[in-house]
Amino acid sequence: MVEQVEISSIKVNDAIIVNTGLTVPVDGKVYWGNATVDESALTGESIPSEKENGSTVMAGSILLNGSIKIRTEKVGSQTVLSNIIQLVKDAQQSKPEIQKLGDKISGWFVPAVVLISALTFLLGYFLFDITLTKALMRAIAVLVISCPCAMGLATPTAVAVGLGKAAKNGIVVKGGSTLEQFDDLKSAVFDKTGTLTTGNFKISEIKNYNNFSIDEAIKIIYSLEQHSSHPIAVSLVKELSKKTGEWIALENIKEEKGIGMSATDIDGNRFLLGSFQAQKHLTADDSHSVYLSKNDVLIATVNIKDEIKTGAKELIQLIKEEGIKPILLSGDSQIRCEEIGKELGIEEIYSNKLPHEKTEIIRSLKSKGKLLMVGDGINDAPSLELADLGLSFGDATKIAINSAQVILLNNNDLTTVMSAIRIGKMTMQTIRQNLFWAFFYNIVAIPVAAMGYLSPMVAAFSMAFSDVVVIGNSIRLKFRK
Repeated sequence: MVEQVEISSIKVNDAIIVNTGLTVPVDGKVYWGNATVDESALTGESIPSEKENGSTVMAGSILLNGSIKIRTEKVGSQTVLSNIIQLVKDAQQSKPEIQKLGDKISGWFVPAVVLISALTFLLGYFLFDITLTKALMRAIAVLVISCPCAMGLATPTAVAVGLGKAAKNGIVVKGGSTLEQFDDLKSAVFDKTGTLTTGNFKISEIKNYNNFSIDEAIKIIYSLEQHSSHPIAVSLVKELSKKTGEWIALENIKEEKGIGMSATDIDGNRFLLGSFQAQKHLTADDSHSVYLSKNDVLIATVNIKDEIKTGAKELIQLIKEEGIKPILLSGDSQIRCEEIGKELGIEEIYSNKLPHEKTEIIRSLKSKGKLLMVGDGINDAPSLELADLGLSFGDATKIAINSAQVILLNNNDLTTVMSAIRIGKMTMQTIRQNLFWAFFYNIVAIPVAAMGYLSPMVAAFSMAFSDVVVIGNSIRLKFRK
């Protein structure tokens, strides 16, 4: 008898059934049934996995089709998904506090000015025999002209304009201090599936064998895959429809989970279209995505790859031009990661990595300089939190959005990442310019006031002018390209 229960009541060794469209609630092992499971949110593997008797499944993965019975092995805080959430919490606790440059300067500036003002009065009155009134006026002028308003305005005015500029470009920045992290980035780490690629598959190569016509092979593949709802099959049909519109008359069409599609033609020839595991008795080459055989003879192979997002190639090039090293970090297979890396121009690649392995790599890379992490999946969340700067997308998983400090609303244009970096850098440049002006102004103005060349009235006007310069320079950021 099947009974519906709360997830919290499931225990180890319980038997549960999961049907098409549902999310697996526990870590366990399949003991009945077959299913196609999407584990991309947890592992980064773009191609769905086939699960059968004896296969392991993880909480948080989604059944695309099929039905399976699972023997529970881990529940609650013991599951892989819970471990990912714990990694995020650990990363949050280890994140250092950010201190603004203006705060550091103000820590010694105000006491120093008060001391200079007191010395101006004491030295003028007692050492240089200046009248009490004049000595007092000079001391007041020093205090007035060195009022740290400009220093106080230097950071918040630039940050306010920077945040507004970012929002106008579809970039949501969580807090003004985040803009500081864009400065002096040494490396940019990218997840693959859903970040650099769309998760949709495209055909990269079709090869024929044993003198079989490649056109006939395409027609057979197209005809077989019409009868499958597997994500790869859907993508193949979409792609092959551009190459052929012809059908091959097929009979006895079957879809066997974990094996593939089989059928016979009107002449009795048997065709099998499936993975390497289903055809490994025909070839030792496991580098292809799909294999097609006729009467147990290999006749064609198909290689598929993730469709690269708009602007991905341009982004990597711009990243390099900025002196930032691009790095690919993914849970996907080595072959697919290397294909994407080669196409985009990324040389440093880490593949087949689980969430905890990703965080270890992030820690190692952080020791070499400030690091940006770009990702969108549940498995990326700990890395996004641990990185100096985490960046995600508006359509990413909720845990990734919560872990990132910057969210890009334009999900389909990766060049927005570069816009975010440049806005952050321009904001920090504006802050430095503001602080330099405020500091330079005080260095010049304080001695002039101390020597009696400025009255408190003129000093007040000069102080206000310095504020106007700082605010004007911050507003200028709004119009910079």
